[in-house]
This record gives sequence, structure tokens and C-alpha cells, in this order.
Amino acid sequence: MSLQKPHIITEDNIQYILGELKGNHILYDFDKILIYLDVKGKLLFGEKFKIYKEDTSILYKLCNYQIRDWQACKKLNIDIHKGILLSGPVGCGKTSLMKLIRHITPHYQSYEMIPTRNVTFAFNHIGYKIIEQYGDSRFYCFDDLGIEPTGRYFGKDCNVLGEVILSRHELFLKYKFKTHCTTNLNAEEIEERYGNRVRSRMRELFNLIGFDKDSLDKRR
Repeated sequence: MSLQKPHIITEDNIQYILGELKGNHILYDFDKILIYLDVKGKLLFGEKFKIYKEDTSILYKLCNYQIRDWQACKKLNIDIHKGILLSGPVGCGKTSLMKLIRHITPHYQSYEMIPTRNVTFAFNHIGYKIIEQYGDSRFYCFDDLGIEPTGRYFGKDCNVLGEVILSRHELFLKYKFKTHCTTNLNAEEIEERYGNRVRSRMRELFNLIGFDKDSLDKRR
């Protein structure tokens, strides 16, 4: 990939053309993106990786969001300024897709994948500094929101990810810094886990994109 041709990505000396460059604008081709994602997925996750037909509607939303196709996102009721909350049952592929789609736009600032359990474990070790650490200008995708244990530092419990989300919400309002999350929880479970205040902020912070509750467990 060159800065002059961000729509052409090279993997193992093979070029993948994801669309057509028109001036300063790329006209992406979703079918070509899927071909590249299948290749990149195998490189990242092994030869068993594949794009499932039943996931193409989710991928269509995620890809249009990632390439910042304003018109397509408007039709899909996706706010391009917000982050993504990707929800679905265990094993449906949420983490893999969020790790994957960032590679189709190497010319954009990427986000770092952060397991929520790691955030809590770090809090238990160094305390509230960890919440400050994630209140910066970088983009994050907090993976598996809801599976992390309650934080505990010097004998005091803390809902660490709830505090991180509140902090990221303030950054979003001030500077439009994006935050993404993956979760197995539904809306009611999120409210039960983090409270009404956090759930309310999450509505402003995220676009909700959800797998069907009957989606296959691809780890089996």
C-alpha cells in the first residue's frame, strides 16, 4: 500500500485492488473487499478462517463504516462520527471481524484492540491511573465488554470499564475521539452490569451492530 494508492494493498507480493481511485476519492467494491478480507483473515487467524455467507450483512455495515462511506452509512442508520458496539453470542466472530476490518483502510488512524480483562487486571495492579491512561487521544476497541471481573484496588471495588466508558464519552463529546467495543451482552444486561448512566452514555458513544442471537459458534 502506498499513500498515493491506498485502495491497493499488497499481501505476500500479491496486490489486492479494493476499488477505483477517482481523484482523491476511492470508489470501493464490496466484493473485492470480501476477497481481501478472506485472504487477510487466513494470514491473521490461520487457514481455517473463512467469511461466512450469513455474516456478509454485518460485514457490509462494518466495511461501509470503516471506509467512511457517508451515503451508505446514512442508509444503514450508522453515524460515522460514533464508534461501533458489536454485539453477539459467544464465538460468532466479533473479535476477529474487528481485528480484521481495520486493515482495509491502512491510510486511516487505526484502533488498538484491548481485552477488557487486561484493563481490570491492570487496575488491580496500578489503580485509577489505568482509567486516566485510556482517557487519551488514541482509538481503542475494548474487547469482550462484560466478561471482566470487578476491579479492586486497596480494598475498594470499582466497575473499571464503566469508568473507562464514561471517560471515553467525555472525550467523544469534546474531541470526537472514537471508541469501539465488542460484547456478548444485550442492552438490558449492559444496564444491569454498568448501570443506567453508562448505558445512556453508550447510546451517544456507539452505533449498535448486532449478530443474530442464533449465530453459529465458529470456534466449534
